[in-house]
Amino acid sequence: MTDDLHGRTRRLELTDQDLRDWEAVVLAATPEGIVLSRSAFYPGGGGQPADHGVLLWQGVETRIVGVRKDDDLHLIPAEGDPVPPPGVTVRAAVADERRSALMRTHSALHVLCGVVFRDYGSLVTGGNMEPLVARMDFNMPEVPAGFKEAIEDACNAEIAADRRIDVRVLPRAEAFRIPDIIRTATNLVPESVQEVRIVDIVGLDCQADGGTHVASTKQIGRVRVAKIENKGKGFRRVRIEVSG
Repeated sequence: MTDDLHGRTRRLELTDQDLRDWEAVVLAATPEGIVLSRSAFYPGGGGQPADHGVLLWQGVETRIVGVRKDDDLHLIPAEGDPVPPPGVTVRAAVADERRSALMRTHSALHVLCGVVFRDYGSLVTGGNMEPLVARMDFNMPEVPAGFKEAIEDACNAEIAADRRIDVRVLPRAEAFRIPDIIRTATNLVPESVQEVRIVDIVGLDCQADGGTHVASTKQIGRVRVAKIENKGKGFRRVRIEVSG
């Protein structure tokens, strides 16, 4: 789900998920939000929260604690921090430890999704994550015996297999010819989106997705299935932790 422009900002993280620092020009700035010409701050979406980081300018540091999406991408400065004036060039940096943890976590959720779809045929009905902890909901009427242990073992086997994780952008019609490209119970790709970003854990899980990911499953580390919860008739919540 992509064009790499959001309003006036070119989104660098869509094509380079390892980018952590870059230069950009401030296009607009208030204490409520700063608009840059170029940004690798992931703005949040698909259950993945926004990046944090800093802007460095004229010997001053502005901490970024979130992103607001409307006609432009507005980087949210920490309360009380100075705001760079429009026209100034800043050095921007994403908080690496948080972003890397979120990439591992998001990829772990895709492994979980792939395993549950492959082995049980269940689709995703929701999900959310913070660094190294996450939950995913599935349309599963009953929890089979041994489900918790089975999916944990299967996820870690797929991680150990070191499967490549590819990201590419396809025209909408081509993307929707891929079997089971939508792994959610409801298609969340708006009709207006004509280019679809695909995240492919090669041989396991291929789906439309806008978030950031590691390059291979081995980089995830290890997954522990912490809990299975009943969220109402036909819905099960799987909570995971990522380590290593």
